[in-house]
Amino acid sequence: MTNPTQPLTGAVALVAGGTRGGGRGIAVELGAAGATVYVSGRSSAAGRSDLDRPETVEETAELVAAAGGAGIPVRCDHSRPDQVRALVERISAEQDGRLDVLVNCVWGGDPLSDWEHPIWEQDLDQGFRLLRRAVDTHIITSRYALPLMVARRRGLVVEVTDGNSARYRGSVFYDLAKASVIRLAVAQAAELRPYGVAAVALTPGFLRSEAMLDGLGVTEANWRDGAAEDPHFAQSESPAYLGRAVAALAADPDILARSGRALATWDLSKDYGFTDADGSRPDFAAYWAETLEPEFGPMGEAL
Repeated sequence: MTNPTQPLTGAVALVAGGTRGGGRGIAVELGAAGATVYVSGRSSAAGRSDLDRPETVEETAELVAAAGGAGIPVRCDHSRPDQVRALVERISAEQDGRLDVLVNCVWGGDPLSDWEHPIWEQDLDQGFRLLRRAVDTHIITSRYALPLMVARRRGLVVEVTDGNSARYRGSVFYDLAKASVIRLAVAQAAELRPYGVAAVALTPGFLRSEAMLDGLGVTEANWRDGAAEDPHFAQSESPAYLGRAVAALAADPDILARSGRALATWDLSKDYGFTDADGSRPDFAAYWAETLEPEFGPMGEAL
């Protein structure tokens, strides 16, 4: 009988890019729902990635365990097919071929995003490196992980993006990266449907990541103080909100009905009844329509 407080007991998940930010929030909430979560990324106790952030896959795995799941950290560069293949082979060997949830959350593009220049003034090497990190990694990971789901004819793939509409995101390579993973979800949904496997894209609103908190000089405990510098920050959401959206999708027995869609935390919160960590229900689309639309135009309909 399914435990209603841990509906994913027995499930196995891989959160690629689970070191920090949205990936960490997803991994922890999947753990809270009872899942065994493989947390992969380049930053580990053995050394930091070139992002030079302090968060590690081991820390995330510990948070997964503290939340009630089983966290397994794996240092992996998802741009390296050999490392991804080895990771998936390990999951298959340790979990008897089982993988229920794949979350493609690898990003690493913040230092490569150029918000100041149009396409004809962009650094091509830098832009293509962003795409390599943010799109190729997702394709590589799905290439090796999906056979486990196809063999069992069940599972969910989540492509984490930024925005779920056709609105231009302000920088050409950033926009291409975030739109591309939405199309990747659409493509996977089409190819996986005959095997009973679902694929969706999912966006948070204004995500309160560790880097964002650091940039505003606040912590999760006093994050509202950051609104003094950035008023929009008052509408931000914690990584747990995104994580609870993924956990709700993974526990939905009718998930195939949503396959191929670009979803958002604010809508799923209403559909599934979950809240953010503080009990609130941030709705960035509503805030955009009320406050930001006069300056930036409509957010647009979901793809």
